[in-house]
Amino acid sequence: MRNDLHMMPPDAPLPMPEQDFHARFRDGHAPGPQRIAGQRRWRIAAFTPAVAATALLLWVMHDWFSDRGLTWVEALLLSLVGFNVFWLALSVGTVLLGLWSLARAGRRPQRPLPQGAVPPLRVALLLPVCDEQPWDVLGNAQSMLEDLRARGGRHDYAMFVLSDTRNPDTAAKEQDSLRALMVLSPGLRIHYRRRTENTGRKAGNIADWVRRWGGDWDAMLVLDADSLMTGRAVARLADALAADPGAGLIQSFPHLIGAQTVFARMQQFANGVYGAVLAEGLARIGGHDGNYWGHNAILRTRAFAACAGLPPLRGLRGRRSEIMSHDFVEAGLLRRAGWGVRFLPRIAGSYEETPATLIDHILRDRRWCHGNLQHIRLLGAQGFASMSRFHLLHGAVGYLMSPVWFALLVMWALIGQGGDASVLRYFSDTNPLFPDWPAMTETRAFLMILLVYAMLLMPKLLGLVALPLSGARVSDYGGPGRLALSVLVELVLSVAYAPVLMVQQMVAVFRSLLGLQRGWKPQARDGGRYSLQDLVKCHALETVGGVVLLAGMVAGLVSLWLLPIALSLVLAVPLSALSGARIEATRWLGTREDLRPPAIARAARHCRAGLRQALDGGASVSAAE
Repeated sequence: MRNDLHMMPPDAPLPMPEQDFHARFRDGHAPGPQRIAGQRRWRIAAFTPAVAATALLLWVMHDWFSDRGLTWVEALLLSLVGFNVFWLALSVGTVLLGLWSLARAGRRPQRPLPQGAVPPLRVALLLPVCDEQPWDVLGNAQSMLEDLRARGGRHDYAMFVLSDTRNPDTAAKEQDSLRALMVLSPGLRIHYRRRTENTGRKAGNIADWVRRWGGDWDAMLVLDADSLMTGRAVARLADALAADPGAGLIQSFPHLIGAQTVFARMQQFANGVYGAVLAEGLARIGGHDGNYWGHNAILRTRAFAACAGLPPLRGLRGRRSEIMSHDFVEAGLLRRAGWGVRFLPRIAGSYEETPATLIDHILRDRRWCHGNLQHIRLLGAQGFASMSRFHLLHGAVGYLMSPVWFALLVMWALIGQGGDASVLRYFSDTNPLFPDWPAMTETRAFLMILLVYAMLLMPKLLGLVALPLSGARVSDYGGPGRLALSVLVELVLSVAYAPVLMVQQMVAVFRSLLGLQRGWKPQARDGGRYSLQDLVKCHALETVGGVVLLAGMVAGLVSLWLLPIALSLVLAVPLSALSGARIEATRWLGTREDLRPPAIARAARHCRAGLRQALDGGASVSAAE
């Protein structure tokens, strides 16, 4: 049995106590976040229009009902509509704020980036891994370290590969890859350790490093297995943290790269074209009460150790469970203790990857859903800032909206076109629970569809308008014709996949509530290989639901305005198969990172190939011997 490789510096322990959600906590070393001018006005500008738009829509819809007052069913319908419309309107408002902010700022760097010299920091780049392709992970690490070494600068950097890999064969390849890396690029400051027990998963992996080695490092830049950052981006994050002594965490905006399939390119294109303006709006609303996405962010090590130790959660039956989506909670704990949490979306050069297929996305979404729904139990935690509670709530609402949309879809299908063309009419003569439903005339149905799609599409249209303001050019996306074609393809695909994702997120919510979602398996970075049987099993519910809707339309009981949703559900299996088809970026859905790959992405590909070749060569030699 081979011994595990261990390449770590001497221990530098740093206490990291578990926090108590039932007691307030203030870090005596926190100087308090820097004051941001106009912060309250930005938040009022985001939330007030959303509240007003929701109230106006509910007032209009109320007139559709009987004059004899609302029944509880009608009140429920209005509540569901109001719930979804508020969050859609808030999304539109956030994008509008981002557009306004970019228009005002032009291309100036976002504050609080330093204007002069800042104190040097010792920055540890933490790379937690668990059963990943080692040459891909370490190829990215090699390219980042070489870029930092070539760039130089005032800060001191080192990489820590923190392995939680369980598979012995993968662990052996991981360590062989590291040995090959040290031969291919000698002199890199890189450390490695593999835990015998992966207690606490990624959060526990990071906490273990903090408690054993964190005392020697001023800051830690947390990466994901698929993260890639330029040396300039890392240095700008370090500069920003050094220049703002009240900041405990600064999050960058990772752009998606490396997509090769239809579904991944759809996600990557939306992120690259529409994401900048939304990120700008989120930064304006968040201020120093921002959020943390778990990677591509820099944290003040001692602040994190003092304030963000995660205790287990107690369930309704007293069962203890780990906090799964730990990042949102850690941001809330830092802010509670007096440290600022910032989001700087204009720092370029921060990248990550996205799931390759629809099923891979669904599997990841189930894990995220389970973690985000846990946040509901933390909304009453003592001392959390109001925006921290909003981030926790918003993360859960992102998944709860799907069951609400599904409930509205079912109600709309049952109401049909009102009068005789309503499924509910067959119950109304004997069941007083459904007395006088609103008559969904063609005009009203059209207006509802128009409103929903307008709010869904508005952020995308505003993102296109904001492209020049974010520093991008139409030529970066292949010119006006190719960009227009890509936008059209992305819109069609997003409309087609939206109902399928709605049903799958509803399934994820119920899996979590029923305790069926357990474990946290590593993501298939290159996409899983799924048979027709797998596709049918995964999408059976959508297919059956779509067939039922179509049957209702044929019988004249369901409005034809639901036809796009019905077709999407019926075609869930072929749409899922299509999601994994390979597509060239030169045809459509290409982003500027595809058409003009950044130097760090080219370097990473070269490093990955070099490591893979070195390992294959070593394996061949071993086989020959």
